[in-house]
Amino acid sequence: MSLSVRVIPCLDVAEGRVVKGVNFLNLRDAGDPIELASRYYEDGADELTFLDVKATVENRSTMFELVTKTAEQIFIPLTVGGGIREVNDVARLLEAGADKVSVGSAGIANPELLSKIANRFGNQVLVISLDLKRKEGLPSGFVVTTHGGRNETELDAIAWIRQCIELGAGELLVNSIDADGTRSGFDSELLGLIREISTVPIIASGGAGKAEDFPAAAEAGADAILAASIFHEGSVTISEAKQALKLAGFETR
Repeated sequence: MSLSVRVIPCLDVAEGRVVKGVNFLNLRDAGDPIELASRYYEDGADELTFLDVKATVENRSTMFELVTKTAEQIFIPLTVGGGIREVNDVARLLEAGADKVSVGSAGIANPELLSKIANRFGNQVLVISLDLKRKEGLPSGFVVTTHGGRNETELDAIAWIRQCIELGAGELLVNSIDADGTRSGFDSELLGLIREISTVPIIASGGAGKAEDFPAAAEAGADAILAASIFHEGSVTISEAKQALKLAGFETR
């Protein structure tokens, strides 16, 4: 769908620091978010995503300050997710310097919130966060989950995505719970299924292990590709991911 494939580092943030963990458990410090954001910007990141992994009231004020300071340092789109429960949360984040917001659990609990955000701020602001995993007995074979895959809903993934797009989604952040943390590559089957029905851009997440995983995700239908740990630890750099995409014939910015 996109003319060029975007590469997006994701920073999980708690108490003003980037943290690493699995499904938000056993969090350990991974550095200063502003320093990391600046480094990724210089290395060619197309966008940046902050995920507020605690999403508490105390953490929220820290997050607003962090968004403002980061937006002053980098000049690429900034998406913020975690704990967005009402339209005013979106307004405050955009005022702080965010360009887009990522909404997951709150949209499942209250689908009307999605249309309210899209109607007030425009579809381009609304990114739908989707934690999806395989489940037999559903039409698509995939179920929508919450809490990092620990809690299953009764929603079929494809049916829910269709509804999100109707409600005003501007982008879909597709995280494969099956692939997440495996470092064995993105879930091409899941991306392909969504690509068939989606009229909006798809961001692939979950499974990045090496630079060659990026063109495979693009081949499956991703317009943008998000990763965290491999960038934080330096096993793959953003420029290496982009080089792999270029070698496979995909345009990058």
